[in-house]
Amino acid sequence: MKLLDNLLWLCKIPSPSGEERLLADELDQRLAALPLASSLRRYGNSLVAPLSRGSGGPRVLLVGQLDVANPGQRGGARVENNRVLGAGAAEKSGLCLMLDLAERRPPVRADITLVFHARGECGFDGSELRLVMAKDAELRDADFALVLKPTDNKLQLGSGGSTHATLAFAGRTAHSGLPGAGVNAIHKFARVLSHLAAFEPVPDVVDGLTWYETMSATSAHGGRAGSVVPDQLEVNVHHTFGPSTDSHTSQERLMALVDRVGAVRFEELSEPAPPNRSHALIAALEQSGVQGVEARQSWTEVAGFAALRIPAANFGPGAERTMHAQNEVTEIAELERAQTILDRWLASMK
Repeated sequence: MKLLDNLLWLCKIPSPSGEERLLADELDQRLAALPLASSLRRYGNSLVAPLSRGSGGPRVLLVGQLDVANPGQRGGARVENNRVLGAGAAEKSGLCLMLDLAERRPPVRADITLVFHARGECGFDGSELRLVMAKDAELRDADFALVLKPTDNKLQLGSGGSTHATLAFAGRTAHSGLPGAGVNAIHKFARVLSHLAAFEPVPDVVDGLTWYETMSATSAHGGRAGSVVPDQLEVNVHHTFGPSTDSHTSQERLMALVDRVGAVRFEELSEPAPPNRSHALIAALEQSGVQGVEARQSWTEVAGFAALRIPAANFGPGAERTMHAQNEVTEIAELERAQTILDRWLASMK
């Protein structure tokens, strides 16, 4: 089956974030040999392939990232029990659908452009997608973008917002046998930690879909030696939230959490995106056989497109629960189903 062969081929070429050049080169060669609607364009290690033009229909981008977060066991993926397993097996399933469309050319009623971009695991600011969108004026005129992420063939709408912050707590060293002579930076964090441990997810319902606000400590670094009262502690806190919150409000909540006990340094601010559930192309995709509709809890490139005023959604055959694992998974049946869903959607456009 050509679809399966393409996924195995993509997984065979290692592409950790920042090391996508080999995969970009190989895709460049394959796409350049195809009869595209206009010339293939390359920006760094990202590729723009115009697939169809002059349809009179909407201008649609199909977008996939070249990189994987966890390279796992190098040497490609394998087939076991009707599943593809291995590094990239889920994350590259969207690339597989894009390559399949370019080579198979099913009937479409839209002007389709494929966008293969590098550094997708680096957020919109660190991704080459931002560079591509800035340099390629045609892409900025798109009517819609479908971001091909692992979603178990569900249509995931919108994008959760995300703030990463470093909470810094300062103290004063002393011998730990005489703790009163110093100020324990780790103990200053105790009150903040109690609030984090007690934080219950807060629902945010938009267009009938539910996001959840969460707040979690994800790493901590501090202390000097076993007999020294620590004079410093830094804790990373990840705050996620739905479309009803913005990054400014997120920053205010993290500042209130610390409440002058420590300092807050914001490392990464990612705005959420609305679901746009009433958009005609989203409604058409919902009716094309997807396995359900739900909120996209984590940040994706959909939010980057929202900032450019381009409606977008998430969809793909990979098993979402296996993203970033050593052995990602895509069921072969789901890969075939995704192909059918995309064909039906593209043929339905007006």
